[in-house]
Formats: sequence, C-alpha cells, structure tokens
Amino acid sequence: MRTLTAQMSNTGRAWHLYVVLYGETEWPTFQWERTAPVPTGAERRAALAALGYEVAPGAVWSWTEDSRDPDDDSTPVLLIAAVTVHGRDGGAA
Repeated sequence: MRTLTAQMSNTGRAWHLYVVLYGETEWPTFQWERTAPVPTGAERRAALAALGYEVAPGAVWSWTEDSRDPDDDSTPVLLIAAVTVHGRDGGAA
C-alpha cells in the first residue's frame, strides 16, 4: 500500500490541507475559510475523504512550528500538521 503525506497549515487567513505529491505541479487541496478554531479531527477526515484519501492505519497527526523568516524569532509562528495517508481504495488516489 503506497503511503503519502498530508499536511495542514494556516496562512493567517485560512487553514489549508493538501496531499504532497512529489514530482507533480498540483496537489489535492482543501481549504477552510477561517483562522480559528483549528479544524477538528473529524473535519480533517472529511476533507481527506473529499480528496480521495484517508489517514493510514495507526497514523497520528504531528505538529511542527515554522516561521516565514527562520532567522527572526519575532515573526509569527506558522503551525504545520502532518499525517500519513493513502488512497481510500488502499492505494494512492
């Protein structure tokens, strides 16, 4: 079963969920038109399903901090979540 990585981040205006497809110019993407609250696990599962994916068995979301300017710790923190996914039919969607 081929697995991929889904990531979720907030641009300051909206939450975006996308499935990373290396070598592709466009990735499957879902957007929530809000900055808060963070999309729930159920909302994320529904968005992944709408894109043709599901969280891989045993996978859990992990969170990482980033910054638009890593050399300046006074810039706003960007939160990025990631989880392993696979196509809903067991393969890549």
